[in-house]
Amino acid sequence: MVSFSAVAKRYPGGQEALRGVSFSLEPGELAFVTGRSGAGKSTLLKLIPAIERPSSGSVIVNGQNVGALNRAAIPYLRRNLGLVFQDQKLLYDRSVHDNVMLPLAFSSHTPKEAARRARAALDKVGLLAREKANPVQLSGGEQQRLAIARAVVNRPAVLIADEPTANLDAESAARIVEIFVAFNQVGVTVLIATHDQALVARYGKRVLTLSQGRLA
Repeated sequence: MVSFSAVAKRYPGGQEALRGVSFSLEPGELAFVTGRSGAGKSTLLKLIPAIERPSSGSVIVNGQNVGALNRAAIPYLRRNLGLVFQDQKLLYDRSVHDNVMLPLAFSSHTPKEAARRARAALDKVGLLAREKANPVQLSGGEQQRLAIARAVVNRPAVLIADEPTANLDAESAARIVEIFVAFNQVGVTVLIATHDQALVARYGKRVLTLSQGRLA
């Protein structure tokens, strides 16, 4: 499903964010990536959807070598991935429902089917009653749930989240992770980067710990 082999990532100026990282995620697995700030967690996640490319080594996602993909192929790669990053990029001039509809804009679904999928995704994260609201009217936890609904509306095989509970209170954080666990229980492969050790201790069946760009 997802496989890293001796992956390194170097940025201009010589900064080495990842060094010799190797691991594999099996279909339906739930894993956490932990480590201090600057350990390389965000870089690791961004390599999976080809937001970043490896400097060396290989990243294989669903049988495709991500580093070798041309730009035209990247949107097709991402159709099977659900992405929840710290910069949620919610559109505050559109409703909650319209935000979730965005990934379906260029799909083959009819408008009726797209709307049904959007409402189903909102229902899964407990936001169906707020579908006509504007994102600015939502709490921080609700905005994060909206980002998750948008990420899963295409029913991806792999769900990736970067610090999804950052800046949330303990109750909201637990609810967010429970949503990811629920998706995992129906077969979605889930990879979450977090510094919240309490959540990792509670839910983490597999933990990948980064230290200065290397897997500990």
